[in-house]
Amino acid sequence: MSTTRRHFLKTAAVGATAGAPYLFTSEQARAQDAANDRLGIGSIGTGGRGSGIGGDACGRGNAIAVADVDLSHAERFASRFKGMKVYQDYRKLLDHKDIDVVTIGTPDHWHVKVAIEALQAGKHVYCEKPLTLTIDEGKKICQVVKQTGKVFQVGTQQRSDGRFRLAVAIARSGMLGKPLKATCSIGGAPTGGPWEPTDPPPQLDWNFWLGQCPVVPFTPQRCHGSFRWWLEYSGGKLTDWGAHHVDIAHWGLGKEHTGPVEIEGTGTFPNVPDDFDPVAFFAGKQKLANGFNTATEFHIDLRFDDGNAIHVQHGPDNGIWFEGPQGKIFVNRRRITGKPVEDLAGEQKEKMDQAALALYKGKEPHGHMQNFFDCIAEGGEPVSDVFTHHRELTSCHLCNLAMLLKRKLRWDPEKQEFIGDDVANALLSRPRREPYTLNV
Repeated sequence: MSTTRRHFLKTAAVGATAGAPYLFTSEQARAQDAANDRLGIGSIGTGGRGSGIGGDACGRGNAIAVADVDLSHAERFASRFKGMKVYQDYRKLLDHKDIDVVTIGTPDHWHVKVAIEALQAGKHVYCEKPLTLTIDEGKKICQVVKQTGKVFQVGTQQRSDGRFRLAVAIARSGMLGKPLKATCSIGGAPTGGPWEPTDPPPQLDWNFWLGQCPVVPFTPQRCHGSFRWWLEYSGGKLTDWGAHHVDIAHWGLGKEHTGPVEIEGTGTFPNVPDDFDPVAFFAGKQKLANGFNTATEFHIDLRFDDGNAIHVQHGPDNGIWFEGPQGKIFVNRRRITGKPVEDLAGEQKEKMDQAALALYKGKEPHGHMQNFFDCIAEGGEPVSDVFTHHRELTSCHLCNLAMLLKRKLRWDPEKQEFIGDDVANALLSRPRREPYTLNV
């Protein structure tokens, strides 16, 4: 079980005061215990969603510091907490010995580097999804989590929603029959551009924001909330909403520790020419029009070695269908429906409810952030652990790669590499611009 700051500080206080029993009054001691009981929190990346998770974590501990490459984001966040330190460089935040927990809400292409360095600095990490930009990054973050033993929660909060866990429990129970097909409808992406570059705002370090990615002139639509519609920094809807719904599909099919063996699909990519070479593009050797370029419409099939399958599509609706020869259910953030759900009653309903609760890995389902803090205090693995997230997000990356390469791909889920396809294997990682390499 992980040693918490609470346990460490209380143990140290006992040793320090053993020879001086009247150093503190009982009220002072209780006040110190209350302060020591709260973990030190640092928040990295606090625009949009990052502000939400950072605020949630800070409300459960002592808010120590914030870092954001856009200083206006950091300053706005810090104004909510008395005495909070403000940095533009996240590494200064990680130097704080009084920070035990870090939340990461940066753009996707920064997640893994920041998270690895936070873990290596001895911090527990809550990081927004999608965790990785490439499959290779996923392998590396899994390695570092194992090495450090720190608690790592990924922000796929649908795992903390009882509707999704019930759907997963039903799918895994055999009630729907076998084989199973999960259809994930995740919505399409916007189109836009090309746009004219301009000067970055003075509070934004644009070179630092680009990080590992090739240098390009600043365009407002490239960063902040719209970064996810650029292949350079994200995977579009496939990794945005796919990270949620494909995750639930993997879980329901019992594939959270493995992956598909075949991937095939088609999609429409704006501002991407017919002669697009993804290897050259991600190395900065092929330029595209200065506009959104992630897939706007798509249909992709992922097939597993036991006949189960996942279909990922842009529409209609938004949610997940689990379908087998004996029934079909639908689940999203508003409802769970289908005859197998409606027929649940008595002992069978109690059994399904218990199976859904068991998916929370022995913790009470009090919410996604609370689950993270419970695991820090009590030990155990969070409900959205890095290892299963890596597997489901690999499937999302595979969807994009199959569409970009315009052919069926064969995947070895044990070796985590493509079979007989050197070009596809070259896309498991991307060149990283110096000095933004990974030290693993």
